[in-house]
Amino acid sequence: MKTTTKTILLTAGLAIAAAASSCMSGSHSAAGGEVTGVGGASWAEPTPYGMVLIDRGSMHVGVAKDDSLWNLRADARGISVDAFWMDETEITNGKYKQFVFWVRDSIIRERLADPAYGGNEDYKITEDRDGNPVTPHLDWSKPIPWRNPSEEELRAIESVYRTNPITGVRELDAAQLNYRYEIYDQTAAVQRRHRLDPSRRDYNTDHPVATDNPTISKDTAFIDEDGRIVRQTISRQLTGDYDFINTYIVNIYPDTTAWVNDFENAYNEPYVRMYFANGGYSDYPVVGVSWEQASAFCNWRTDFLRRSLGREGVYIEPYRLPTEAEWEYAARAGVDENIYPWEGDLALSEDRGCFYANFKPGEGNFVRDGHLITSRVGTYAPNDFGLYDMAGNVSEWTSTAFTESVSRLTSDLNPEYRYNAATEDPYRLKRKIVRGGSWKDVAHNIRADLRMWEYQNEQRSYIGFRCVRTQIGFARGNKHK
Repeated sequence: MKTTTKTILLTAGLAIAAAASSCMSGSHSAAGGEVTGVGGASWAEPTPYGMVLIDRGSMHVGVAKDDSLWNLRADARGISVDAFWMDETEITNGKYKQFVFWVRDSIIRERLADPAYGGNEDYKITEDRDGNPVTPHLDWSKPIPWRNPSEEELRAIESVYRTNPITGVRELDAAQLNYRYEIYDQTAAVQRRHRLDPSRRDYNTDHPVATDNPTISKDTAFIDEDGRIVRQTISRQLTGDYDFINTYIVNIYPDTTAWVNDFENAYNEPYVRMYFANGGYSDYPVVGVSWEQASAFCNWRTDFLRRSLGREGVYIEPYRLPTEAEWEYAARAGVDENIYPWEGDLALSEDRGCFYANFKPGEGNFVRDGHLITSRVGTYAPNDFGLYDMAGNVSEWTSTAFTESVSRLTSDLNPEYRYNAATEDPYRLKRKIVRGGSWKDVAHNIRADLRMWEYQNEQRSYIGFRCVRTQIGFARGNKHK
């Protein structure tokens, strides 16, 4: 196993190198009056921690052959994807717990600055280095007084914990762990029909120019008086780019009760208590995380990197969930003939009797592959792209919305279908595609060419995720083929 289980270390050495725009060659430097072109700033990035580069490439995705036994119809089609970085393993409990603790610590810092808990203004930054006022925000360089806190500080720290009324154990109050974030919907913002200048929405001069701005919809969220998260999708007349900023508030604590609710009449209570909380499972994939929670993690991971690099206000490619096409291309290592992340049609080696993934080998037999539930990430050999557990262990969320006709709706260039369902939308519009199969699935269901789905707010004991980032710079072409 590689360094996938180490604690994330973000250093200044990760900083993105960018050429200053002042270094561009101006047109006055061209000799002899000829047009020679103007140079521009370019930048590249080092390998993100724990990720591997998937070079751009093409393949046929989907099922290639009819299979009457499993009621599969051939629907393979050619697609191409650009280069991207992908986590070499699924996100672990340990990595997701870093997110949980960050949210916990942000709440504590807010309360340490609250007059109700002593009002220590040192926990908030209100001015920049030049003394100019800025929007107040947390000062993360100010440590939390975990040892020897004052009475007010202790109240702030203890306010995010609760005493379990049954066991008497002190534990995090999961209901408080809400993460608020904003997403700029660039895809909607740049569409012609949303331009502020009506004359630039339709270039057909035979059509009359619209006089009114279009109506757009956006997501917003707030916490009501009872502490509940209220999400709303509102409609408003377009006024500017800020109308495409969507606000979300997500409770980010995993649903540890999924181990019981997913399996009736089974004694899985120990996993409820231990799987996420016990350090012995730190290197196991996080489960009980919804699509909404996984998306929130990606946003936090991006912001965490930006802050650590001191690059606030500078664009960096965000961490995100992979599109379905990216996921399948990466899982099958870009090879049309692969129906699994490895060569062949079997999930184990017939010669040596060893398994290629963590799945359910037989009826009622979960342990033949050496594991009862999930396994440590990276337990099995990686595919040819260097990715672990792209089959089995846990199914994985993608960013792609599910509909029965999704393959016909998407382009063959970086295909993606997104639908941000409003609260009032029918539940069937809130389905997202999951891939890869899990520890509870038979060998057929961990095939890399099969599409499955789940509702975006569901939390399952067999669904996790991994992140991707579009590569900054110039892809070299697929070196793996």
